[in-house]
Amino acid sequence: MKNTRLYRYLSPLILLLLVACSENNTTANTASNTNPASTEKTAIATDNWLGKWYGPEGTFIEISGGDATYTIIIVDLDGPKQYQGTSDKNKISFERNGSTEIIQASNGIDTGMKWLAEKSNCLKVRLGEGWCRD
Repeated sequence: MKNTRLYRYLSPLILLLLVACSENNTTANTASNTNPASTEKTAIATDNWLGKWYGPEGTFIEISGGDATYTIIIVDLDGPKQYQGTSDKNKISFERNGSTEIIQASNGIDTGMKWLAEKSNCLKVRLGEGWCRD
């Protein structure tokens, strides 16, 4: 008889605990299933271009910064020049000599430079102006 009374009192308590635990798990699961785009920064493709890219005869481009805003140093045969650029999807745009220029992904052949023809991981501004990574 004592066991029956004990079960009668414990049964609702156990049920209440089970319901409370399952509601807590549902809340935790709902919080962890929120949209990842709203909680994490979206990757910017052009941020992968940070660092130095080499061209022929000691020329290079160096891109620093990140998060879609860049400092660009282009060293050509006339010496180094610095520009500010911003990401535009999978390109970086910057102003040079009053014109908007675009840095875009390329391969060695498409740079138009025979010294880079065998490379595959490259950037270019225009035909004849490009840099690659090995």
